[in-house]
Amino acid sequence: QVQLVESGGGLVQAGGSLRLSCVASGSIFRINDMGWYRQAPGKQRELVATVTRSGSPKYANSVTGRFTISRDNTKNTVYLQMNSLKPEDTAVYYCAADHQQWVHTTTFWGQGTQVTVPS
Repeated sequence: QVQLVESGGGLVQAGGSLRLSCVASGSIFRINDMGWYRQAPGKQRELVATVTRSGSPKYANSVTGRFTISRDNTKNTVYLQMNSLKPEDTAVYYCAADHQQWVHTTTFWGQGTQVTVPS
């Protein structure tokens, strides 16, 4: 099993910044893609950004140019630097990791961290 623990959420004024972190621990063989997703009240969970093991990122259109995803494979950690935050960024942010053990890949999820940007 792999556990993911997010940190760094909070309340920030519009235009401000936050940095989320997610650390993976447990019986880790190999972690491939890692990513951040978010779910606002009354809405479905949506992709924010993902990063491959080699560091190639992908972003949702709504965050491109404002958010930066990165990872440290030596620490099994993924980060999300969020700048120029907007009220519509308010959501619970979840970390996800694709864990590969031999030929099997399982996606693990964190518990989530709340980000609130008041309007």
